[in-house]
Amino acid sequence: MLFVERILALAAAAVVATCLGVGMMLLAFSPPRPGGPFAAFTGPLDMASARQIVETEIAQTPEYARFFARLRETFTTDYESTLKDFATRLADTKTEQSVDYYLSEAVRRLRQSRGALAAKAEPDAMARVFTKQLEVLQAVAREDKKMCVAFLYGATNQDFQRFAAARRPLIAAMATAGLDAMANGKAKNIAREQPNEADFKALEQALKARGLGQTEIDALLDGKMPDPPLDDAKMCAAGQTYLEVLRTLPEASRTRIYGLALELMAKS
Repeated sequence: MLFVERILALAAAAVVATCLGVGMMLLAFSPPRPGGPFAAFTGPLDMASARQIVETEIAQTPEYARFFARLRETFTTDYESTLKDFATRLADTKTEQSVDYYLSEAVRRLRQSRGALAAKAEPDAMARVFTKQLEVLQAVAREDKKMCVAFLYGATNQDFQRFAAARRPLIAAMATAGLDAMANGKAKNIAREQPNEADFKALEQALKARGLGQTEIDALLDGKMPDPPLDDAKMCAAGQTYLEVLRTLPEASRTRIYGLALELMAKS
C-alpha cells in the first residue's frame, strides 16, 4: 500500500492499535451489585445522596478508586462532571450501575476530552499505554481466542464483561496508564510528526521477521480482512505480535506510530 493510502487507512481507524483497549471501555450497563450501597437506601433520591452512593461504590473497589483519585488530582473538572453525570443518572433512573461501568464510562469520556494529550507525552509514558494494552490482550487470549479478536476490534459482550470484572487490577492498570499519559502530555506538550513511509516499512519488515505473512500484516495495518477471514487463533496471535514488535522499533519510529495511534484512539 502506498504511504498516502496507508495514512488514510489509519485515519479511518483501520489499524488495530486504535481499537485496542477501546472495546473494554464500552462495557454495557450492568445491574446493581447485590448488597451495594443503593440496596440500603429507600425513599426519594436527591443528587447529594446519589453522588454519595456512587462514591461509596467506587471506594469499595480499591483498584478503581485509585484511578478516580488520580483523575480528580490531574483533571479535576473532568472528574467532577463525570461524577455529577453518574449521580444525575442514578437520581433520575433509580438504577445503579456496576463499578466496572463507572470506570469504563469515565475512561471513555476522558479519551474524548483529553485523549489527544497522550500523543504529546514522553516516550516512556506512551509506551506504558501499549504495554498495559498488551498485558490485557495476552490475558484475554489465554481465556478465549474469539474474545481476543473481538477485543482487538473494539467489540465486547457479556463474556468480556465478566472477564474485566474478574481482573480489575489489570483493567485498572490499563486505564491508569492512559490517564498518566494524558497528564504527562499536558505537562510536556511534545510536538511530533506523523509516521513516514520509512516507519511503516520498518514495521512491516519487523512483523515479517516475526513470522507474519502479508495477509496478517494487511489486516493489522490496513484493515484488509481476507475472505475467508483469518481464524481467531491466528488473528489473536498477530495482534499480540503487532504490539510486541512495536516495542522493538527505533524510538523515533516507535513514538511517531504510538502518537498517531493515541490521536486516533481519542477520535474513536
